[in-house]
Amino acid sequence: MIKKIYFLGYSKKKTRIINFLKKNFIVKTLHNKSLTPSSAKNADLIILFGYNKIIKKEILKITKRPIINLHISFLPYNRGAHPNFWSFVDNTPKGVSIHEIDQRIDKGRLLFRKKIKFKNIKKQSFKSTYNILLKEIEKLFFLKINHILKGDYTSIQFSSKGSFHKKKDLPKTLKNWNINILKFLKNYKK
Repeated sequence: MIKKIYFLGYSKKKTRIINFLKKNFIVKTLHNKSLTPSSAKNADLIILFGYNKIIKKEILKITKRPIINLHISFLPYNRGAHPNFWSFVDNTPKGVSIHEIDQRIDKGRLLFRKKIKFKNIKKQSFKSTYNILLKEIEKLFFLKINHILKGDYTSIQFSSKGSFHKKKDLPKTLKNWNINILKFLKNYKK
């Protein structure tokens, strides 16, 4: 039975998920602090959302159940950093995914995902599409939380390679996330 949830990553200013979980569970937020072995042992469930640290192999071995990650890409595409940006630059599917954590970055077993089609892309910026994806991953999480809590899901391993980017891959020409996507892409050279 799930009683204590550890939430790592975004604060409650950035996501509604924390307050949602606090209605029914003891929730400890660690934001971007490292997950310690004692924390990992104490948690009935660990959820990552916007967490930018690698979970150590030793910690993965001692959790009560797999750690869950919320990722704003349609996995296996755009694993790693800045997934929304790369979905436009690489012209890959856009979406949101919930997956289990393993030792590889954003390659753990997939629980749920949803493709997203942006409306009126001519007027969208990287920031506006990012905000849409944040709302979409929250909606998917709220829709699937009971399945996650009960372990009532069938996880699958990705069948395709997808794509991956590191923080350092972000081009220096991107000065402002509010830039119109199509305007940026028109002038962008790989």
